[in-house]
Amino acid sequence: MTDFTKQVLDIIKSIPHGKVMTYGQIAAVAGNPRGARQVSRILNSMSGSHQLPWHRVINSKGGISLTGEGGFVQTNMLISEGIEVQNKRVDLKKYLYQFD
Repeated sequence: MTDFTKQVLDIIKSIPHGKVMTYGQIAAVAGNPRGARQVSRILNSMSGSHQLPWHRVINSKGGISLTGEGGFVQTNMLISEGIEVQNKRVDLKKYLYQFD
């Protein structure tokens, strides 16, 4: 496992209940500002085995990128944490987590 992957996993695990981060934001904090797609791949392949709160990761516009059942599940999981979702979008000004 690369250092970038380890950092991405740690960052995602640190997103608190009721907050979200973007793919690009996670990539930048992990040291690769152009690695948003890599973050997506990590989420896709490692969410289950690392118990990642995958539903707290959204796109740079505050949108839920998943379609179909996955998007429905993600929306409901965010709502269950008190995050308002309207038209598959989250208000980043209100819910974005600033990783320290």
